[in-house]
Amino acid sequence: MNWIEQLLFDSNSIAHIVLLYTAVISLGVYLGKIKFFGISLGVTFVLFAGILAGHFGFTGPVSTLNFLQDFGLILFVYCIGLQVGPGFFESFKKGGVTLNLLACGIVALNILVMLVLYYCVFDTNDPRNLPMMVGVLCGAVTNTPGLGAATEALTQVFANAQAVPQIASGYACAYPLGVVGIIAATISIRYICGIVLKDEEDRILAQQAENPHAKPHKMTLKVTNTALHEKTLLQVRDFLGRNYVCSRALHEGHVSIPTKDTKFYLGDHLFITCAEDDAEAVRAFIGPEEYIDWDMQDMPMVSKSIVVTQPKMNGKTFGQLHFSSVYGVNVTRISRSGMNLFADRNLRMQVGDKIVVVGPEDAVDRVASLMGNSVKRLDHPNLVTIFVGILVGIIFGSIPFAFPGVPTPVKLGLAGGPLIVAILIGRFGYKFRLVTYVSTSANFMLREFGLALFLASVGIKAGEHFVDTVVAGDGLTYVWTGFLITVIPILIIGVIARMRFKLNYFTIMGLIAGSTTDPPALAFANQASSTDAPAVGYSTVYPLTMFLRILTAQLIVLLLCGTF
Repeated sequence: MNWIEQLLFDSNSIAHIVLLYTAVISLGVYLGKIKFFGISLGVTFVLFAGILAGHFGFTGPVSTLNFLQDFGLILFVYCIGLQVGPGFFESFKKGGVTLNLLACGIVALNILVMLVLYYCVFDTNDPRNLPMMVGVLCGAVTNTPGLGAATEALTQVFANAQAVPQIASGYACAYPLGVVGIIAATISIRYICGIVLKDEEDRILAQQAENPHAKPHKMTLKVTNTALHEKTLLQVRDFLGRNYVCSRALHEGHVSIPTKDTKFYLGDHLFITCAEDDAEAVRAFIGPEEYIDWDMQDMPMVSKSIVVTQPKMNGKTFGQLHFSSVYGVNVTRISRSGMNLFADRNLRMQVGDKIVVVGPEDAVDRVASLMGNSVKRLDHPNLVTIFVGILVGIIFGSIPFAFPGVPTPVKLGLAGGPLIVAILIGRFGYKFRLVTYVSTSANFMLREFGLALFLASVGIKAGEHFVDTVVAGDGLTYVWTGFLITVIPILIIGVIARMRFKLNYFTIMGLIAGSTTDPPALAFANQASSTDAPAVGYSTVYPLTMFLRILTAQLIVLLLCGTF
């Protein structure tokens, strides 16, 4: 029976370490699915399973635990960066500035409330209290990447690894009430501001009816404007000042694929695709809609959805490829990440895009060959981009930045470096011939795997002293201070968003969920509304907020804790 004893208790055995991690992660993921009052902690419960294992003496070599913790953290933040990268800079457009400023306000107030409570409640002469409050801050806003960044930054402040405070204890104390507090504060805003949910939903539906989204709109128009007679497609577009695609033209019974030099004549029928909010202007300028059965004409056209899988197409604009003049087809719209977009000539293609091509069947097939159109190719992960990005991110994160008055040079570390590089690669990788496409399921798998490794490692290391910290130490203080860190900023910014900026309540719900990077809060918001307003608010502020949560957690540790 020695083999069982060795498997369970020999911390230097590889089999023991693998068994420990698989048991902790399996138990944590399973228990994380259990809902309390409709709320589940998800994969974060792995942390508590790890604490339980560490408390009963199940552990491994410190060097191994540190490696798995840091490797999991790198995988997690890098995949987050790839996910938010394409939308990071776009989130500041079309009203996103206001939402992102409000989200920054929540982040700043979280830090301010944490510092006020630290100086009012805790002994500032103890160098461990401020790092522990950083853990409470991360738990209060349910931000695990921030915990990882702060934990990694602490190794720069405390030269002795044994002296590093186990801030996971503060995180674990604050996290459960953090999840509850976010939802409770969101509900409180509704009653403070006297909001009626049905009225908010009616407002959104009315706004959508007045201001349709810029998604593709298809129509057949008859040319009746005499000013357009014998004018080319390019001239008409310049006159109108709106972007549109004319994929088919019917002139004297003959169907053709128009190019920029194709002339229009009175009585011609044109098949137009444009942004939905431009449809009325295009219709008023060219002529009324009139039904035509395009399949019954002398030159039948086909419409085909083609998947962009050819790496050399990555980053090219539609205007660069001259589809109509070179290939005799037109691209009418594009589907990306579940969204339908108008195929503007300046829009850049990405591997994984689906484009709708209209034209003669043989010409459409040639374009399909050019684009790749091989779904199987998307099943193969682009490992080069992932590991090159991580390599550059680690190097970037290791560069020290010296600031006047700060005794310790500031480094972005293993969390900040890969995160920033991943965001930049996700947005600008095409310029360096890097294919950044990762399927949603693959990204989520790598992200959750890295998070599970990180949480299990942190929990196992913190477990030995967790009970002493909570029972004999300041555990209850961490709980109530964490709750205040959660609710006070949300209530202040939520009321300002409503009273000052007149934002819709469902948008505010998404703003709060995104600014705390809290999926349970988003799920609660989605259940309360039949519209996509919460999801839009969440996705608008999530990229910047995630970046700020990770960066500020490190800066607090490096700038403030480094002074002790």
